Amino acid sequence: MEAIKYTAGKLTLLDQTLLPNRVEYKEFDNYRDVVKAIKTMQVRGAPAIGVTAAYALVLAALEFRELGSSEFKQKMAVASKELADSRPTAVNLFWAIERMKKIWQAENLTNGEIFETMEREAQAIQAEDLAMNETMGEIGQELIGPNSTILTHCNAGALATAGFGTALGVIRAAFKKGKVKRVFADETRPLLQGARLTAFELMEDGIPVTLITDNMAAYCMQQGWIDCIIVGADRIAANGDVANKIGTYGLAVLANFHKIPFYVAAPYSTFDLSIKTGQEIPIEEREHDEVRKIGDYWIAPEKIEAINPAFDVTPHSLITAIITDKGLIKPDFEENIRKVLGYGY
Repeated sequence: MEAIKYTAGKLTLLDQTLLPNRVEYKEFDNYRDVVKAIKTMQVRGAPAIGVTAAYALVLAALEFRELGSSEFKQKMAVASKELADSRPTAVNLFWAIERMKKIWQAENLTNGEIFETMEREAQAIQAEDLAMNETMGEIGQELIGPNSTILTHCNAGALATAGFGTALGVIRAAFKKGKVKRVFADETRPLLQGARLTAFELMEDGIPVTLITDNMAAYCMQQGWIDCIIVGADRIAANGDVANKIGTYGLAVLANFHKIPFYVAAPYSTFDLSIKTGQEIPIEEREHDEVRKIGDYWIAPEKIEAINPAFDVTPHSLITAIITDKGLIKPDFEENIRKVLGYGY
């Protein structure tokens, strides 16, 4: 299922807030509405956000291309800033914006040429992401033993990327090789991406899946039901610390106690070598009503205090390996990240 489609100045996104009850696509012809779609998680997942942001800047270039060169660049700078502010943790967003910025800041192109070049670049970013996911799947499936039961958290599948997925891409590739017995999917509170999206994707693919609440994970490990854990990532620091959906850190601690391999799957675009450790990763705090409510239904007193960090940081010491499109990275992470990705990539 494609989450992102682009044709001739129109961006179409699958509204993931409606899944699994409704499959509905929404069309966008201006970048401001795309910013709102990112903020409200109609589109989500670090790689998918990056691809979407690239196309949003294409829409901005189309809107502003009749302006004078100076004003065009001013407007593009505003659009880039609004997109950058939409989700502060996922580094793929900033990676894509920087790629597009190099084009619209060019001095030797007309506005029309900038638009056409940006359109091609966004399409390239989308195609590259799909290819990276498929490569990660082939690399990562080598880690999966026969007849494995895998636990995953949140959604790191086709819906979170340009297609195929990061963590789910590894699972898909391993399933194709006949290695996967079953997948356990955490529901992933508060927005239930595991229940609504991951379970939906796996069922669509015919991969055996069992849904559990987040607080059942320890029990499943204690019973010996889990052979390995595979998650995605939203940003990875130079030392291998990983920011991912809230609850990931807890799973890593449990996996370490139960001596279960804990794998992270992410493309090179998710690494941020400008930061030394995960302590420098900004953690998005979302609306507290997401905790107090499920959909439109209040599950807690309306005035109760709440917190809602969207991500947590898993220290590299709890990670068995990071699966990337450039190769497998194992400890020493700081040294091997630079070896596998290339210094500064």
